[in-house]
Amino acid sequence: MSGPACLTLGSSVMVGVLPINNQHCTWSSKALPVFTNSHSKGKGFSSTTSRHTSSFKTAVAAVDSTQLSPPNPPADQQQPNKYYFVVANAKFMLDEEEHFQELLFEKRRNYAERNREQDFWLVIEPKFLDKFPNITKRLRRPAVALVSTNGLWITFMKLRLDRVLSDTYEAESPEEALASNPTNLEFEKPEKWVAPYPKYESNWWEPFLPTGSKEFMEV
Repeated sequence: MSGPACLTLGSSVMVGVLPINNQHCTWSSKALPVFTNSHSKGKGFSSTTSRHTSSFKTAVAAVDSTQLSPPNPPADQQQPNKYYFVVANAKFMLDEEEHFQELLFEKRRNYAERNREQDFWLVIEPKFLDKFPNITKRLRRPAVALVSTNGLWITFMKLRLDRVLSDTYEAESPEEALASNPTNLEFEKPEKWVAPYPKYESNWWEPFLPTGSKEFMEV
């Protein structure tokens, strides 16, 4: 039959009795620290531990406040926004590419259903092209760019469209990013239209122009 095992702290404090296979064990007071009571003014373990705990909590609080809530940079140090674009000649983008109109209206409809603010625009003869001489020398003019702050979507559009060039740029404001040169677009109507879908309507792209754009066209 199993005998009791006792755990003893100090000289006469019995903590508990457990059956342990006919073996007796006794932990002496030397094995565990003796905690002084709160009224003791001698060399106490609790006062030292309290000081260390307090210092540790203060250090943790300081780290948490700096790492989880970083200070916002001043307004004059705000980083410019990044814009992504694909660009091609206006005839191709607005009058020939069969998928372009459908893709844009589908995107616009999706944003309306989700109450999302529009973050993509068509820019006719964009001024930012002056920053890209390697692109402009390959473009027939006038040119049209699809611009967005959504880089992943622009990558998708580049894969879906044909004969477009792509790059990125930064601007301090939407007005600067979407600035354009007034341009007269002239698209000739084909004598015969044999495709199973209707021809693009004139000015279908107007809902996608930046606010205040004054581009116009003649058919």
